[in-house]
Amino acid sequence: MENNIKNLKEAADRIRQAVDNKEKIILYGDSDADGITSVVILEETIKNLGGKADVVLFPNREDDGYGINARALELVKNEAPALFVTLDLGIANVKEVQALNELGFEVIVIDHHEPQQVIPNAKVVVDPKQKDDQSQFTYLANVGLTFKLAEQILGHNFSAQLKNSFLELTALATISDMVPQIEDNKMFIEEGLRSLKNTFRPGLRAFLDILGEGEVVSNGFYKIISAINAAESVDFKNEAYTLLTSTSLDKAKDLAQHLISKTTYKQIKIKEIAEEVERRIVQKKDEVIIFEGDPAWRLVLAGPVASILFSKYNKPTFIYKKGDTESIGSVRSPKDTNSVDAMKTCADFLITFGGHAQASGFRLKNEDLGKFKEKLSEYFLKQLQ
Repeated sequence: MENNIKNLKEAADRIRQAVDNKEKIILYGDSDADGITSVVILEETIKNLGGKADVVLFPNREDDGYGINARALELVKNEAPALFVTLDLGIANVKEVQALNELGFEVIVIDHHEPQQVIPNAKVVVDPKQKDDQSQFTYLANVGLTFKLAEQILGHNFSAQLKNSFLELTALATISDMVPQIEDNKMFIEEGLRSLKNTFRPGLRAFLDILGEGEVVSNGFYKIISAINAAESVDFKNEAYTLLTSTSLDKAKDLAQHLISKTTYKQIKIKEIAEEVERRIVQKKDEVIIFEGDPAWRLVLAGPVASILFSKYNKPTFIYKKGDTESIGSVRSPKDTNSVDAMKTCADFLITFGGHAQASGFRLKNEDLGKFKEKLSEYFLKQLQ
């Protein structure tokens, strides 16, 4: 399909220019498989040009929530001037992008989430869901978008070996992000999984050695995806990024084994929270949404818990971690609804919100939780009528 994604060429040209001029480059990606692999692909693309990413950051959703946040701005303020590239986030960070501009950064947003009413005032915004993007690539995961950016940047210098290496990561993250397996996504998955069994990347080879090549090729790639998503970001450093960029197979095996163990523990906790929510909602069968939170629940588990409950009850599901003054949560909603549109009706009292129509997130003050639930219930009740 013709690659006419709005601003993709402009983003590629600006990144090439930054490498040529030896400008400082900062990559800031989301802490899930889609965000992490997007960062790895862009960083290795930059290295292929003879440049480097000077700073690579991943927010800790548990402490900071989703996207660019105040702690990140504090951390990077002395790095300006620099080119600041966001991957798999940024489209909802209007205030934060403005703050980066004021600090002296030039911002490129590479994202695939639903834009809100206002697009951030970045130097370049690449998001196929922008209203005036005519490319029809709204189905791409962020990693697919980043793969196309790498193609645009490298052109004839995109070697077959590097392309296969990027396709392996693109396949895994495309499956992980649960985007439609159609057109380019279908190609990414087929070619990437085919290449996976011969991978040169120590971080992926480690999984093949631990899980067994036959197991991975049949369906074990789901275990790799789960392990990558089990990784955590601490002080803006991410374990799965360390694994995927490792040059030592022995170190990669230790990291992979650690993440596989974490996955098992995480699955137990997800099951416990889902069962706890089910106990709570027994008396709330008439409610149009599932809306539950707790100080003891970890935010990284909110999305998987919401997925389980949404699948079982087919209701818009909001699961959140209740902090001391604020709550942060994840949302899953049925195909014929749009959770981002629902939250737009609550924009006055939400601190941040955004994501996809069927999978999104939010942050708000605890004092507004009751009002939030009430407005959401009204919105979804109207949708059902």
